[in-house]
Amino acid sequence: MKILIVCQYFYPERFRVNDISFELVKQGHDVTVLTGLPNYPDGVVKKEYKAIRYEDINGVKVYRSWLIGRGKSNNTLFLNYISFAISSSLRVLKLKGEYDKIIVYQLSPVSMAIPGIIVKKKFKKPLIIYAHDLWPESIVSGGIQTKGIVYKIVKRISKAIYNQSDEIWLSSKMFENYFNDYLKIDKPMKHLPVYAEDLFGTIPPRENDGNTNLVFAGNIGEMQSVETILFAANELKHRNDIFFHIVGDGSSKTKCENIKRNLELNNVVFYGSHPIERMPYYYAMADAFLITLKNNKSISYTLPNKVQSYMAAGKPILGSINGETAQVIADANCGFTVNAEDYKKLANVIEMFTNINNKDELNLNSKKYYDENYSKEKYFWNLSQILKS
Repeated sequence: MKILIVCQYFYPERFRVNDISFELVKQGHDVTVLTGLPNYPDGVVKKEYKAIRYEDINGVKVYRSWLIGRGKSNNTLFLNYISFAISSSLRVLKLKGEYDKIIVYQLSPVSMAIPGIIVKKKFKKPLIIYAHDLWPESIVSGGIQTKGIVYKIVKRISKAIYNQSDEIWLSSKMFENYFNDYLKIDKPMKHLPVYAEDLFGTIPPRENDGNTNLVFAGNIGEMQSVETILFAANELKHRNDIFFHIVGDGSSKTKCENIKRNLELNNVVFYGSHPIERMPYYYAMADAFLITLKNNKSISYTLPNKVQSYMAAGKPILGSINGETAQVIADANCGFTVNAEDYKKLANVIEMFTNINNKDELNLNSKKYYDENYSKEKYFWNLSQILKS
């Protein structure tokens, strides 16, 4: 097939859309990606990309639209979202050729789907929105009040965009509840959870040295509530055998580093952001992985991609999280969760984890659940069936 993928983020930015696009090419599809200039997560457009508008990356034809870097404030983030929506919409008017399917790999913002809608109308081809973030709910984590005028406007725009799709793919089962019950979207929906990159499937177990290493890896933003981990670490300062390792970057990293400094947390280490090829080193450090999200009903519908990576590594998961992720961890019997943002109970669970004798069983359960539900082979088989339908 000739497939057009629209996503504001693409290589060298690290998102699963990269791997999926490259794999589709390996399977014989003709893949074109419409994206923006790389600026995630540091917020500044990379110097070497300012003048680049077309690339061929691993057989994927990549068209880049101009945008304003997301910066560090809500104002610049808003300009980032709007600039891509406008410039990419103008860009697609110049696209030539035919496409069999148009897929919007929808992260935040939902406005990245607008050029996909234009292509749908131009070529009279089906539009699929592959939802990984929920809108308008995603703006609530940034401090927007649900009763305010901004939220109401964004809700109306989001609903109009989703209604332009011919089909919606869901990265999390619970997204269907949100679309049906809250946005009243009546479209065919299919559950298609993502997989982890191959390198996460070869993580060695950690040798027992008497310490417990807990690793959080991923974006450090408002939605991720990493401060819950720091407050739990503060509750466990008296334990000289429990250590917290936080790998990643994001809009809340500075705030979290300040919390560490103010609380004098010698049991917490920040490592910054690293290329994905380097991540197995940090995964190998873990006796268990940590996952947290804000205490928000709609955000709890999300299944963060790190869950699949954690499970592929075959290690337990400890979380302060509600909704879909808590249910998956319970179904897999591969860890323990408490309510979102409850740092005291998270500290209790961590302390309990250090004393249990069935860690090996949790390791096996984690890997088994991944293989049965989220493997790369299963994903692309499901994807091929959906594309044919």
